[in-house]
Amino acid sequence: MDNYRFILSGGGTGGHIYPAIAIANELKKRHPKAEFLFVGAKDRMEMEKVPQAGFKIEGLWITGLQRKLTLKNLMFPFKLISSLIKAGKIVSRFKPHAVVGTGGFASGPLLRVASGRNIPCVLQEQNSYAGITNKLLKNKVAKICVAYDGMEKFFPEEKIVKTGNPVRGDLVEAKDDSKAAREFFGLNSEKPTVFILGGSLGARRINQLIEKELGFFEALGIQLLWQCGKLYYEEYKKYNSATVKVLDYVSRMDFAYAAGDIMISRAGAGSVSELCIVGKPVLFIPSPNVAEDHQTKNAMALANEGAAILIREQDLDMDFEKSFSEVFHSKEKQELMKANIKKLAMPNATNDIVDEIEKLLR
Repeated sequence: MDNYRFILSGGGTGGHIYPAIAIANELKKRHPKAEFLFVGAKDRMEMEKVPQAGFKIEGLWITGLQRKLTLKNLMFPFKLISSLIKAGKIVSRFKPHAVVGTGGFASGPLLRVASGRNIPCVLQEQNSYAGITNKLLKNKVAKICVAYDGMEKFFPEEKIVKTGNPVRGDLVEAKDDSKAAREFFGLNSEKPTVFILGGSLGARRINQLIEKELGFFEALGIQLLWQCGKLYYEEYKKYNSATVKVLDYVSRMDFAYAAGDIMISRAGAGSVSELCIVGKPVLFIPSPNVAEDHQTKNAMALANEGAAILIREQDLDMDFEKSFSEVFHSKEKQELMKANIKKLAMPNATNDIVDEIEKLLR
């Protein structure tokens, strides 16, 4: 049978959306006649990103619980009931053979309904610290695909499969041609280069740090490829020069990763998985403003293996220059970090997750 129907649900952030799209693309490659439907949260970025990737999407009226008492929280029970009813209608109409959840609010009601009707469900947890939606669904689903060891503290052990996180296909096949990559961004092909990535919207604290350290980098003879994010581009574009390239958004991530000798990055699950495949020295500055402080836990999992450096935001003023210099001035340390981070790469994640889905279809 080839005309399967799949529902994929996840969103709120790129970290939940891109894995869902990668899984859908692989399913489509194996089952060209299959039908696909995405279910997201109304008003969130998936409503724009999923159609751009060529898939249909429907939105549920759902948000997460805020940590303090707000009007949004008072609305939550109504949104949840409304979303469960709509999810029920979607499942009845579309009749999926399997449902995949990649985390985020919308996947909660949908997988709750689908699993209640004995439709095989697969969860994909990107982080080293499980999200609330996935923890609530753990007993309802057939399989849980994870990217880190030790996830049995959140999920039933017999359901866990360690697959890694799906990453963009162009990265798995990317060639590491630093000369061509630097020329693409108008940088000197011979100069040591640092690539700073703060996520698609940007990271205020990382941008403040880079602005403060411009003289430090210049004294070391380093050029910068600085992705400051859409929210901050107007503020930082004045620093564009022959040795500093300020970008709001990077369209060719494969080139950006190839251009850098050392990376400075947030520690969202997607970035961490990509950087393992890229295999270069990384300094992680995790965002402290995310649920369960999961970015710090993601970065810690690598730092404990000698695969990356972790600097917390509150320690940047004191520790950044020292930590960076230790990596920059020691080729030996760089090679060790490269070897350690590459060991953690799981480039076949998308295939392995789809293999698990296919086992359930049988």
